[in-house]
Amino acid sequence: MAGGPSRRTATLVAVAVVLGWLIVGAIAGPYAGKLGNVATNDNSAFLPANAEATRAQDLSAGFASKQTTPALVVYERTSGITPADQQRVQADAARFAQVPGVVAPLPPPIVSQDHQAVQVIVPVESVGGERIRQVVTQLRDIAGADRDGLTVNVAGPAGLLADLIEVFTAIDGPLLLVTLIVVLIILLIVYRSPVLWIFPLLAAGMSYALAALAVYHLAGSGIIKLNGQAQGILTVLVFGAGTDYALLLIARHREELHRHDRPWDALKAAWKGAATAIIASGTTVIVSLLCLLLSSLNSNRALGPVAAVGIAATLLVMLTFLPALLLLGGRWAFWPRRPRCDCAEPQAEHGIWGRIAGFVARRARTVWLVTAVLLAVLTLGLTQLDITALGQSQQFTKGTDSTAGQEVIARHYPAGTGSPATIFTTQTTARQVAQVAQGVPGVSSVRPVTAAGPGGPTEPNAQPLVVDGRVQLQATLANPPDSHAAEQTIRNLREAVHKVPGSDTVVGGFTAVDVDTADAAARDRNVIIPVVLLVIVIVLALLLRALVAPILLIATVVLSFLATLGLCAVIFRYLLDFPGVDQSFPLFAFVFLVALGIDYNIFLMSRVREESVRRGTRAGVLAGLAVTGGVITSAGVVLAATFSALAVLPLVVLVELGVAVAVGVLLDTIVVRSLLVPALAYDLGPVIWWPSRLSRAVRGGESRSPVAGGPPV
Repeated sequence: MAGGPSRRTATLVAVAVVLGWLIVGAIAGPYAGKLGNVATNDNSAFLPANAEATRAQDLSAGFASKQTTPALVVYERTSGITPADQQRVQADAARFAQVPGVVAPLPPPIVSQDHQAVQVIVPVESVGGERIRQVVTQLRDIAGADRDGLTVNVAGPAGLLADLIEVFTAIDGPLLLVTLIVVLIILLIVYRSPVLWIFPLLAAGMSYALAALAVYHLAGSGIIKLNGQAQGILTVLVFGAGTDYALLLIARHREELHRHDRPWDALKAAWKGAATAIIASGTTVIVSLLCLLLSSLNSNRALGPVAAVGIAATLLVMLTFLPALLLLGGRWAFWPRRPRCDCAEPQAEHGIWGRIAGFVARRARTVWLVTAVLLAVLTLGLTQLDITALGQSQQFTKGTDSTAGQEVIARHYPAGTGSPATIFTTQTTARQVAQVAQGVPGVSSVRPVTAAGPGGPTEPNAQPLVVDGRVQLQATLANPPDSHAAEQTIRNLREAVHKVPGSDTVVGGFTAVDVDTADAAARDRNVIIPVVLLVIVIVLALLLRALVAPILLIATVVLSFLATLGLCAVIFRYLLDFPGVDQSFPLFAFVFLVALGIDYNIFLMSRVREESVRRGTRAGVLAGLAVTGGVITSAGVVLAATFSALAVLPLVVLVELGVAVAVGVLLDTIVVRSLLVPALAYDLGPVIWWPSRLSRAVRGGESRSPVAGGPPV
């Protein structure tokens, strides 16, 4: 191309860009393994400030010298606890009290009424999730393993939190390794080249390193909050989206190498043709994720910026580092199938996707009607979607020490022992509130906190501790604290005690945190989902310079989302046997499926518009489908496979999210983008670009009778 840089100059620029990025990678790389150091996984820290459980937590500070999270060490012998067992429990309790981080003195051990279990309540100082995990690990070491028929488990809120954090430690290693292997295998299959796969994988790794560097410093400075869930999603999102963008750019580069003799000219044309779609796609995902800042839950607000930083880093790397690698690789990077400068039209127009385009043209109305009906049928599975707040013990896909201990407690004690609901009320109404609370179904007992402190021994005539005119009551629940029955008890308890005149009662505790989290999640869905849809419509309207096309694309993606939820509901219930889905699942699934699903329609329709300017709308639809079909399908498979890697983490909510994104992306790429959208666009013709000038343009390609076997040219 006249006026372009010389081959030597272009090579020097590419070398400088690659070296610059390698230096950045050397600096940023180590931070990928340090994200766990700045992550916070304490659920109560993510509640909104105005939640009742948060207010209760603030009030509890006056009734104890230190904020604590109870660990429940439970010993069980089904034939009956022996004197030797009781001696062991007493010895262990004395050693528990000596562990740094345990608030002494400990309450006396509690023997069950059937004399088959003994429970020791160990208050652990609430100084951060990682510190609590370390204390629980020491408690488990002291308690030792089961022996001679006596089983020992460490449960309670502290035990559950420790097991949850232990799961998240797998993110830095196994999840990253599995993601890399999955992407590598798919790239080898797609490119069938011993060289080309290196470029997108290296660029995706660079994107992750840059994202990790940014997130580490932002989280360490307190600007954003990072938790294990966001950390896991960041890994698969960066590698999945990064590989998608790389596939699109490389496919366009290969196409342009057939038209240009110099790789620089081909790369410039490819960058110009693909960058608009890639930037629009990344912008859509970033803005959609930032809509999570509207959430009332700090955990949701944490995910938005973390994932948005990951996508921004991916865009920067894929539009600079990857092109430089491709320029240095030249045509040899595609060996053994090196593209030649033969000025040929894309071969895809005459391959399988050309035949699919011809089929869509011949049966356009039938195709989009049938696919729409099939997706609508899948939405019937929504009747099986049990949107419930999973209890902490239900978060795991496999058994843990804490869940086993919770089952033991439920067999021998009121299941809420050790994790009572906390009730704060005025001194003058304390007795009446206690009587009302005791009458709520699901409440086993109610007692005041005395000078001995929460959980401490209570003398029969001991007076309640009064702090600033308030009294704290502890209500032991009959059901496990993380069960649906316990959550309903908390709702009933709040309704009852709030009716006591002048009491100004606040109900908190472990179960109340789950209740308030579920309520906040429901509010977030109702607020954020419409905002995300509006944002995506605006981005699409600016990209396509039309109004009809964006509305139709959003409608197809929403239909695909509902169909995905319906199909996943059946998978979760009948194949995976999950107890339900977390309250946050529909919102997370929506944001990722709609934001990422619209990507493939952006890739398709931006090329369709480009071809429509040259050929006419209907011919442009078919040509765009034929040319982008292979690369977009490959990109969808990559993203589905990378999100499937979340299954290596034994957490129900992440497994569900991984399955949902994988299923939804495959539906989008195989059904929506390949059949529904092009058939609908072909049937409507130029009106899809209304009100732009393109909607009024008439060209020879507007004929509804394509050339047999492929799109009209």
